[in-house]
Amino acid sequence: MCLREPRRSSWCMLLLLLAGLPALAQESPAKLRVDMYRGGFATVNSFVFSNGKSQIVMDVQRKSYEADKLIALIKAKGLPLSHVLITHGHTDHFTGMARLHQAFPQARIVVATEEIKRAIKAYAIYMGSGGETGAEPALEPALKPKTPQNPGGFDYENWIEVLPSKTLSLDGGGTLELSTDYLPAEADYMTTVYSPELNALFLSDFGYNRVHLWLGDDISRQDIANWKAELGRIKRDYAARNPTVYPGHGAVTDMSMFDTVIGYIDDYTRVTLAAKTRREAMAQMTALYPGWGEADFFLKYSLENHVKE
Repeated sequence: MCLREPRRSSWCMLLLLLAGLPALAQESPAKLRVDMYRGGFATVNSFVFSNGKSQIVMDVQRKSYEADKLIALIKAKGLPLSHVLITHGHTDHFTGMARLHQAFPQARIVVATEEIKRAIKAYAIYMGSGGETGAEPALEPALKPKTPQNPGGFDYENWIEVLPSKTLSLDGGGTLELSTDYLPAEADYMTTVYSPELNALFLSDFGYNRVHLWLGDDISRQDIANWKAELGRIKRDYAARNPTVYPGHGAVTDMSMFDTVIGYIDDYTRVTLAAKTRREAMAQMTALYPGWGEADFFLKYSLENHVKE
């Protein structure tokens, strides 16, 4: 009746308009956004995804005081936190789990693969049993594994879940696509994340922007070669989409970062193979990359690993 005689009654038009509102609301979910928290220690990044209804945080800092700042950022949004996603088993990305678990006990701590869960637990056990060094300070008590002797520790087995698929969705709209099919590089097992809604690529520790790469400890020459190869592959896979690039360390950037990091790897390999001393290698790398962060941390301990004196 209203469609045949729209001028007979104005209330007909009002009814048609109101009838369409629910459908329009369902078809237009809240817009996804990401907030990047840049930690001071190790220049490590955390990312908070939100859509007006829920939140997911990716990686949670190395120091408790940094995790507390991240928690404040999450709480300021006034939205429930559904998941804490850890990309890989290095302490600068997972140590804040204890603080996050305490602040948001309902949030699920998740990883993309069983291998990453095992790597996190193994690193925590190693660090809690004399593995600390100048590069890696001892874990805080809340991150030491829960045992009968340490009942207040972190329950790595039961508090970390392995996701059943390579996607993670926010309540209210927005999907994160997870990729893990990588050769051992900066870590043996790594997760990268792509957001179709944001056209944004989150590289975890495949990506460094004006920060010296971490090549210390057990990162071998083969791992470095793998890193370069995987950067080339990721660049090719995402070239057509040209996403915004969020590195694990350093400021947000673009696809040009791939060539920069590949060039850094080539320079580092050449310098460390030829240098007679670590001091010589340090001087060459800092001259090639002036102003880059973490020279006295990442670069220092990387050179200790690859330049034998």
